[in-house]
Amino acid sequence: MATSGGKVLDFEEYVRTRQEALLRSARRLVPDPVDAQDLLQTALVRTYGRWDGIADKSLADAYLRRVMINTRTEWWRARKLEEVPTEQLPDASVDDGTEQRADRALLMDILGVLAPKQRSVVVLRHWEQMSTEETAAALGMSTGTVKSTLHRALARLRQELQARDIDARMLERGEQERERCAA
Repeated sequence: MATSGGKVLDFEEYVRTRQEALLRSARRLVPDPVDAQDLLQTALVRTYGRWDGIADKSLADAYLRRVMINTRTEWWRARKLEEVPTEQLPDASVDDGTEQRADRALLMDILGVLAPKQRSVVVLRHWEQMSTEETAAALGMSTGTVKSTLHRALARLRQELQARDIDARMLERGEQERERCAA
């Protein structure tokens, strides 16, 4: 299925090798996984038409990410606002994100108990969603080492979370005891 200058094969090869990383980028732009797939497909269609114009193919990821951002912005601007005027406003609770920020702070703090190698493996496997093989290649170690390091790191994280949970419960009991004594 080659056309003028091998354009199709070149683009197909690029998509085949980079589709997982590009889908992860799309997932960061839109919360719904199905919308992320649609966003990536739309960006790929738009990029295909301009593929020959990308002189430096090493910048293709950046080009595609920009197309995804622009496409997402277009979708956002074109959305339908279904507002209905009413006499009384509905009670709406607004999530202030405090709990999410606290969870993120706890995660960043708890990652500090890991050795640098363990932290690298956990971040690449779970945060960046790399496969075991990709992680091994990125860190220059065998897949078996990645698996065993990840296993030990997650066990250490569980242990630290349990210890912190026990400490928090003991602190809470102490506060309740002081309140009873004061009353």
